[in-house]
Amino acid sequence: KARELLRLDPEDVGRPLKDLQASYRPAELRAGLDAAFEQGDAVRQAPIRYAGDGDQRTYELRIDPLEAEGALVAASVTFLDITETHVLEEELERSRRELGAAYEELQSTVEELETTNEELQSTNEELETTNEELQSTNEELETMNEELESTNEELETTNDELRMRTAELDEVNAFLETIVGSLGMAVAVLDATQIIRMWNPQAEDLWGVRADEAEGRPLAALDSGLPTDAVRPAIRTALVAQEPAEATVDATNRRGRRVRCVVRCLPLRGAGAEVAGVVLLMDAEAAGGD
Repeated sequence: KARELLRLDPEDVGRPLKDLQASYRPAELRAGLDAAFEQGDAVRQAPIRYAGDGDQRTYELRIDPLEAEGALVAASVTFLDITETHVLEEELERSRRELGAAYEELQSTVEELETTNEELQSTNEELETTNEELQSTNEELETMNEELESTNEELETTNDELRMRTAELDEVNAFLETIVGSLGMAVAVLDATQIIRMWNPQAEDLWGVRADEAEGRPLAALDSGLPTDAVRPAIRTALVAQEPAEATVDATNRRGRRVRCVVRCLPLRGAGAEVAGVVLLMDAEAAGGD
């Protein structure tokens, strides 16, 4: 095996080592031999790989000095084939590196999981806080809903009362219009600012102005045959002095005929006895010569 590994022939025995390829292939032997003789102890060299004429193999080189009668006389050189062991060691080392890398990845994953867990805990706390806020908001909304329901009930009650009062007011207005219409003369009701609030059918027939044209307008702005300037002092007496007053004026009715009109102004008192307006009673007769 040594001849095969070192490519030695039988005739190479006895030749100086330095003259042979075995001195440097597959490993440098001369330095190792010198070290063994100097130290007087075995020398080991790092594993070497050598292919030779076949498959690549791994060898461990050992040089042992040999003594004879207390003197170093030779050395043995041993090439130990550790290919399988070296392969196993390399695989073991690779496995260790992979295991170390896997452990580092595991550590990194654990740290990431811990960070994720902390974030999840923080998110859970935020969700719990949000849930509490939502519950509080829901309670407030329920309270507001109850208040709105109560307010709605109150509004419905108020609305019912308003409908009843409106119906009563409509009934009173209808009754009042019936009374005013049955007086047999033209009647106009003014408020404290002399705005026409009521204009009965006889007033329409006398002056040729419809109620929807008269009501809501000042008496002085009404386009009729009644000379309002001549009636204004009597109206003022009823409003200010709160006493009935009368004015007789020459006017023109809706047919364009001259009439003699007696206008009686009666104070219209409100609930507190204050004057809220004036009631005008207008009675017209044909003027002399017409």
